[in-house]
Amino acid sequence: MADNQDILIFHQSPTVEFATNYLRNVPVILQYHNQPLIEVVQQQPAGFTTQFTLFNKDGVYLAKVVGSRLFATNYGKKARISLEFPNLMTVCKLGNQVLFEVTRKEAAALKTEAELFTPDGRFLKARGAAKDWLLAKEPLKIGGMVMTANTISGCRIGVRVSKDGSVGIGCS
Repeated sequence: MADNQDILIFHQSPTVEFATNYLRNVPVILQYHNQPLIEVVQQQPAGFTTQFTLFNKDGVYLAKVVGSRLFATNYGKKARISLEFPNLMTVCKLGNQVLFEVTRKEAAALKTEAELFTPDGRFLKARGAAKDWLLAKEPLKIGGMVMTANTISGCRIGVRVSKDGSVGIGCS
């Protein structure tokens, strides 16, 4: 009989800084209704990377960006969606407008800033770092509540925005 071993390999999902908050082991960073907009996906052999689903203001699906790869639809190509790679960053642009920036801080840490449209044309914006908050950078704002420097860990969805405008944090 062959000697079979059960091998357990643990891969740690990166910590993602999003709207001045930290999401650890959270696969969907931002979801609108039932559509994930920002995700952390496993990619072989690199480990984990970000995945963005991009729409224009009319709700037209433009592209999916997985790590540093752009998968544009015909609409995305016509709209001039593109990626740039300045120092340790991935920047996605629609013409001259920056849609999102991902900065690799270290092996298992990413900082994400985004200005995204939803499939029904609503605009979601998340920018800023806690230390720069007073310099017009923005933490996560929900109604009158301001969330900054929080850790959200071990849930399926970090921030879920519903069509009715309600927001859930740390959703299963």
